[in-house]
Amino acid sequence: MMLLAGDIGGTKTNLAIFSSKDELRTPLLEMTFPSGQYPSLEALVREFLSHVNMPIARACFGVAGPVLAGKAKITNMSWSINEAELQKALNIPHVYLLNDLNAMAHAIPLLEPSDLRTLNAGQPDPQGTVAILAPGTGLGEAFLTRDGSRYYTHPSEGGHVDFAPTNGFELELLRYLLERFEHVSYELICSGSGLPHIYDCLKEFVRLDEPPWLGEQLAVAKDRAPVIVNAALSTSAPDPLCVATVKIFVSIMGAEAGNMALKMLATGGVYVGGGIPPRILPFLEDGSFMKSFTNKGRFSSLLKQIPVHIILNPKLALIGAAACGFEG
Repeated sequence: MMLLAGDIGGTKTNLAIFSSKDELRTPLLEMTFPSGQYPSLEALVREFLSHVNMPIARACFGVAGPVLAGKAKITNMSWSINEAELQKALNIPHVYLLNDLNAMAHAIPLLEPSDLRTLNAGQPDPQGTVAILAPGTGLGEAFLTRDGSRYYTHPSEGGHVDFAPTNGFELELLRYLLERFEHVSYELICSGSGLPHIYDCLKEFVRLDEPPWLGEQLAVAKDRAPVIVNAALSTSAPDPLCVATVKIFVSIMGAEAGNMALKMLATGGVYVGGGIPPRILPFLEDGSFMKSFTNKGRFSSLLKQIPVHIILNPKLALIGAAACGFEG
């Protein structure tokens, strides 16, 4: 049975053909597409299938948005997706949609040591709940529960809950964003679009100087987040404003990861995925993430026992979508 699996994101879409549940890391064909250049998922998949000369019996797509009754709206794009319509249009007998973090959750039990960087070894409970958050274009969240020998995955839109400041600057950041947005969520700060928000607030309130070369790059960048990250990670002359931006980003991400750990009682561990964390590992490993993660008052000692891992494998959501497709 040939399976088409996809990780459908607001920035890019990864599609691949799999022949067996035992070969999830070695697809027969894999391609990446810029999502924004296509009017719909159907159009994008049709282009991919033009390179495929094999019958597809089943398709499973992890999409960046809530999936309800077989229908989904991509949160950071205009695409609306319908299982039944895709099944008919693409002539694929079985089409299944699931949230992209739910797809990632399906792959957590398949992780290998090389897929991870551990921030806190903790004391994992093999039967405990597992939490996942993934800062990328948006902020995805999901969790797994265990019943005996099997994990069950659960989607979430927790990235859109209200942002809660934990210090004086974060209070200013909240005020700054409330003047510009009707609702300030963790996703508005802890995502690719959030990095520039933090940067702009720092520039205005802390009065850190922006060097001319950086201002010129940011002015012409379609996406300012990579410019900020690259300037912060410069080995020769890291820019102080960008360094401060990434440090605040990491601190807020750590606080929200700790919030998830408490809400889910994630004694099985917390896994941090998405496109941003692997790129900023030096900042994640300097202690500020775990300081925010464990800063939970009377429950700090409990948080210190919870394992925290950074997911390095960029294909985890694709692997999880394929795993789910073969399960179905």
